Amino acid sequence: MNVLMVHNEYGSRGGEEHAAEALATLLANHGHGVSWFRRSSAEISGSLKGKVKAFFSGIHNPAAAESLAATLEEVRPDVVQVQNIYPLLSPAIFRPMRERGIPIVMRCPNYRLFCPNGRHLIGGRVCEKCLSAGGELWCVLRNCEGSLVKSTGYALRNAWARISRRILDSVDVFIVQTGFQKRKFVERGIPESRVRIVPGLVPYDEAAERSEMGDLVTFIGRISPEKGIEEFLAAAARMPRIPFAVAGSGNGVEDLRRRSPANVRWLGFLQPPEVRQLYLKSRIVVVPSRWYEGFPNVIVQAMACACPVVGARVGALTDIIDHDKTGLLFKAGDSEDLVRTLEGLYGNRELCRRLGRAGEEKALGQYSRESVYAALMAAYEDALVCGYS
Repeated sequence: MNVLMVHNEYGSRGGEEHAAEALATLLANHGHGVSWFRRSSAEISGSLKGKVKAFFSGIHNPAAAESLAATLEEVRPDVVQVQNIYPLLSPAIFRPMRERGIPIVMRCPNYRLFCPNGRHLIGGRVCEKCLSAGGELWCVLRNCEGSLVKSTGYALRNAWARISRRILDSVDVFIVQTGFQKRKFVERGIPESRVRIVPGLVPYDEAAERSEMGDLVTFIGRISPEKGIEEFLAAAARMPRIPFAVAGSGNGVEDLRRRSPANVRWLGFLQPPEVRQLYLKSRIVVVPSRWYEGFPNVIVQAMACACPVVGARVGALTDIIDHDKTGLLFKAGDSEDLVRTLEGLYGNRELCRRLGRAGEEKALGQYSRESVYAALMAAYEDALVCGYS
């Protein structure tokens, strides 16, 4: 099968780029041809002209459509997998694919089809106002992006995509990462038969070698309010005799570091081999997110290392973590409940081992390369055979 991957990369490479490239590598390793049609938001960063261009190109960019048409003629793909289209591609790119009758699969790692900022998030808390009366206008009224120009641009491009139905009527199969995401898409009117779950990949192929149980309670990821870093630090303050660790980067880190209790170690940004070693040295990994998330890789990576996960009871986390089987869940945003959960788990070594082993089994089975490949191919076959559009 010949697959064309279409993606507007972000200004700084992140999780979406790594996930898309991991799937491309997975396809190539199974003998499929993979080509790319890419643009990068780095092209327009740091200039007024670039910002103006992004404002309009996100709504409609016929030049991108023509460029893609040329690529389609050259590559002749059997399937096109689309990921991010903003701000340089726009819904205009679907026209040349539809004109040629090429099956389209769209991977949706976030909620951008329904929410202008893609996260259902404002001020570090879940927000679904754009799903109510007023629609995308709420993005402007609440200034979700911290810039009225940017918020207006995001709102307009989403409103145009929704009203024109250019995306919804063009895509044959939507790929999401969890059952929670699928339920959200179906609630918003996408037929269940057109939504397929293809979870994230575990980067490790074999069982972890944990010579002994670690002692750290660890946070790994972007350091920002919606990730629940404040709740994590509040729990650390309540448990001064237990060592906590934070690995990652983000805005305001130095201020948080100055205010954090003495039992918290700040490790900074770590490379993947260092991250895996940290999982192996941790007794518990905490994922205290306040928002829905797409597919937090830290959960399945920790599980693959036989490390029990304590996560917030919100969004996608409730699908990945099976409470009292592969990990434990606590009330999102509630540091008191997080403390109670950690206190009940940290000293119970047998429970830590049981949760860790069950998590490892799930990660190396349900999220293995072969399982993800099978799910991806099922989505492609749906697009090729059924012709939903």
